[in-house]
Amino acid sequence: MAHTEIQRSPQRPQVVIVGGGFGGLRAARALANQPVDVLLVDRNNYHLFQPLLYQVATAGLAADEIAHPLRAILRGQDNLRFRLAEVSGLDLTQRRLFTATGEIRYDYLILAVGGVTHTFGIPSVAQHGLGLKTLEDAQRIRSHLLRQFEHAAHETDEARRRELLTFVVVGGGPSGVEMAGAIGELVHMAVQRDYPNLRLEEVRVILLEAGGALLPALDATLGQAAVSALRQKGVEVRFGAAVTAYDGHRIQLKDQPDLPAATVVWAAGVRAHPLLDALGCCQDRLGRAQVQPSLQLEGHPEVFVIGDAAAALDAQGKLLPMVAPVAMQQGEHAARNVLRVLDGQAGLPFTYRDPGMMATIGRNQAVAQIGSLRLRGFLAWLAWLGVHILQLIGFRNRLLVLVDWAWQYISYDRAVRLIDADAAPAGIMDAEINGSRG
Repeated sequence: MAHTEIQRSPQRPQVVIVGGGFGGLRAARALANQPVDVLLVDRNNYHLFQPLLYQVATAGLAADEIAHPLRAILRGQDNLRFRLAEVSGLDLTQRRLFTATGEIRYDYLILAVGGVTHTFGIPSVAQHGLGLKTLEDAQRIRSHLLRQFEHAAHETDEARRRELLTFVVVGGGPSGVEMAGAIGELVHMAVQRDYPNLRLEEVRVILLEAGGALLPALDATLGQAAVSALRQKGVEVRFGAAVTAYDGHRIQLKDQPDLPAATVVWAAGVRAHPLLDALGCCQDRLGRAQVQPSLQLEGHPEVFVIGDAAAALDAQGKLLPMVAPVAMQQGEHAARNVLRVLDGQAGLPFTYRDPGMMATIGRNQAVAQIGSLRLRGFLAWLAWLGVHILQLIGFRNRLLVLVDWAWQYISYDRAVRLIDADAAPAGIMDAEINGSRG
């Protein structure tokens, strides 16, 4: 295939945005009606609402309910084009990006490449565990979970059956807490309705946390409330449980007995996309590029790094968390600073406005921290529902998700219990290599 360069208007500078996630999408929208040509590049043709990936993984929502085509989102923006491509490398000196279908030149670059699953250098976890960063990951997990029930329903060996019916989530942050609660509800619903020959007492859902508390970014009382809510739903919560290896059948824990389990969902860590390793800049322990307060790359004022890819600091000098609100605010700020630099002005420092944090623990249970406000239980759950419905892109997606959630609440049923025959086997090595956009 011939390598051709993307053409741009010779009269206007070209701003290339790599990544159509929360940060990249906000940056693209902020540059609408501005005197620049915008090229958005992503390996997928859709924007993914990652906070609800676990609902796809646990048969609560269909994949197309949390994804929306990027061309449809941005079709009314005359100065923007979209390119379906994966950036494999870059040359900051020559201002070039490399893809399988050709080079892309830029005048200004916004890197919103997001993060990938981080297994902390444990190869066996990368080989046998299940990560949750992409739609493919979520569908793989759903098929894997349902297959365990199918296998267990015909397994005559009790020890092997218990292994098949042990579901382990690693990581006590919001993703791990939400995933554990959702698996717990799916497990009990499926066993009771679809597999009458299986016994609930043989099923175990276990949440492993290497530290001493869940949701450490929230107030300690909310973390304790999350533990209580999970245990009420039948989820075992273990602290001080650091995973050292996993062979697909048995988890090895530091200073604790091994744990037989056929399923391990890894929600213990995220690192920046490996593309950042090619920048040649200073990076933190999670691979994030160290940026100036204006989000510009040192020595390259035309390059901005945002979201999970940026090691940016808050007003107290602490690293900002790798969460969607940070990426969205940084996307808009980077776009404004591009325009300032274009006008010959210095970029302004980024200031994060914390909207709070929340996590759901299944039906009628959630925790939320918004400023000085602390919510738990049913009120927090209603707040969580409202926030996530409003943040979804597209009226169709909002309506479908609302209808699905209402049906689940009324019927106690998970409708998307489909096993994908083509789903890849367990293993998150591909996710660590290919990554996602944020």
